Amino acid sequence: MRRWLLILGCIVSTLPMMAQTGFKPVADVAAFKQQFAKASQATQSIQCDFVQEKNLSMLADKITSKGKFWFKKENKVRMEYAQPSYYLLVMNGKDIKVKDGQKENRVSTKGNKLFEQINKITIDCVQGNIVNNADFNTRVLENGQSYLLEMTPVNKALSQYFKSIHLLVDKKDYSVSKIEMYEAGGDDTSISFLHKQMNVNIADAVFAVK
Repeated sequence: MRRWLLILGCIVSTLPMMAQTGFKPVADVAAFKQQFAKASQATQSIQCDFVQEKNLSMLADKITSKGKFWFKKENKVRMEYAQPSYYLLVMNGKDIKVKDGQKENRVSTKGNKLFEQINKITIDCVQGNIVNNADFNTRVLENGQSYLLEMTPVNKALSQYFKSIHLLVDKKDYSVSKIEMYEAGGDDTSISFLHKQMNVNIADAVFAVK
């Protein structure tokens, strides 16, 4: 349960300094929201590599994982971890499949309020709608290359798991280049999206959960 929450929340590095390196509040938040929404509406699919960095308060070294990421509109996500070990997460609507080694589990978010909220966060992050999510108070900052969305949960259930979630958005195409999650317990995780291919053809079979 905890690992599912971790990965789903990341769709929801030690980057607490990121917000301190040249970012300032966006003057026209409404204009940013409009452009962000426009870009997300034009995005039908994403295929890329990712690097995930996990910092545990009890360990001195961070845990680094690498893999492949796929997204297809409206609500299909696949994250396939290749290093340091194989792990698969597939989200297709309200259905979720998780494979860890030889063990495979299927879950439905239907009827589970917390899973429904985290599923919504995941899809909103990828589609660019997260800035309008009422479960968060969101600050929008910028520097020369990126926008930074600092999201603090106001939903009681979410705040038990997440202290904040940060999204780094590339100014060139308004795509999300990094997601950071800061857990209430003090651990943090980041996922960087690399070598992005936008609006490529991805077969529905990639997101099969049955």
